[in-house]
Amino acid sequence: MIKSFEHVGMVTGDLDRSLGFYRDLLGLRLHLRKTMANGTQVAFLDTGNGMLEIFTPPGGAGSASDLPPATSGVLHITFLVDNVAESFARLEAAGVVIKERPRPAVNSEVLDQVAFVRDPDGIIVELAERRHELKRD
Repeated sequence: MIKSFEHVGMVTGDLDRSLGFYRDLLGLRLHLRKTMANGTQVAFLDTGNGMLEIFTPPGGAGSASDLPPATSGVLHITFLVDNVAESFARLEAAGVVIKERPRPAVNSEVLDQVAFVRDPDGIIVELAERRHELKRD
């Protein structure tokens, strides 16, 4: 049986640029960075309750494209923050590409406020805030 969430793996065209976003702007802690035998760079960033694994192929990678409607796949990655408005303002001031400004969450049973930005490769990142802790069964 599953013990907990471990990590999400993603590909970027420039590891330093992605670290600037995920580590320096979002505050994730760099746990490991190395270059594998085939030249692929990899970094693991600690999210506090799982990891974000970022790969950069030796030749780089193109930008991400949004998932078309009615297509299976990952729509976005979400990070829980203390205050969506404050986190969003800091990212906006840093020049991060905005997808959707802070607003009440559609799934208000789970989240209170959300906002969406894009990482340097165009991957959608959601900032989410909870009004209270969820009760788990």
